Amino acid sequence: MARPEKQMPERRCIYTRETSPRGMLVRFSVSPDGMVVPDLEEKLPGRGLWLTARGDIIRRACAENVFSKAARRNVTVPADLPDRLAALMNSRCLDLIGLARRSGAAVAGFEKVRAALDAGDVALLIEASDGADDGREKLARRAAGVETLSLWTADQLGAPFGRDRAVHAAIFAGGLADRLSREAQRCAGIQSEGADIGAHLELQES
Repeated sequence: MARPEKQMPERRCIYTRETSPRGMLVRFSVSPDGMVVPDLEEKLPGRGLWLTARGDIIRRACAENVFSKAARRNVTVPADLPDRLAALMNSRCLDLIGLARRSGAAVAGFEKVRAALDAGDVALLIEASDGADDGREKLARRAAGVETLSLWTADQLGAPFGRDRAVHAAIFAGGLADRLSREAQRCAGIQSEGADIGAHLELQES
């Protein structure tokens, strides 16, 4: 008899009051001096303050300081908290890409990515947000059923591969691809206004 699939624990957003799987929210904590800080590792002490990973919700929550009500004390929300969170999420995802590259689970460059797609080894296709449409379209035709990310510029995507720019990259199937997929969904949400998440993250139709 097959085991039931393990469900991700749920958390309630302190702004929307809606409950969702934990991977769809971001945890914040309050530092000893009363400052609200992102807790992406979900390890800081104290009660977690969870927000839906969506840019508009995070900005509204910061502007209205819903953290004080949720924490039941006066806390300080840094003016740059939404931007700091977006930068931390970008770094987190790019670090995972770099880890995949160092472990041999990622390649960059049109020809290498095309070969990996043809071999059926790719779990994630990553396209630079400022890349040319023709190259993206050629690879998209080979990427049926492959999750595609378009969250970073070519300059940003180049860094994990030790080069100035990278327009096309691929992550092979495995634990790192699964982890990057989860983090990229949060990253896309934070960069979005909710309805346009699909512009950054999509599944190519077969």
